[in-house]
Amino acid sequence: MTDTAPLDARLLSVLVCPVTKGPLVYNAATNELVSEKAGLAFPIRDGIPVMLPDEARRIEG
Repeated sequence: MTDTAPLDARLLSVLVCPVTKGPLVYNAATNELVSEKAGLAFPIRDGIPVMLPDEARRIEG
């Protein structure tokens, strides 16, 4: 797999933001899971979401 491997839709349906417990939106352009409520974008590496707040990128809301 590569860093830009698509995320399994079933996995996305059960994942929630570790900070807010709210929904995540998959951003294919950046290969990240975005929590709009928390203002964080979690990277996906080799098809595996990295759900650690310390690894997330801050986004402007």
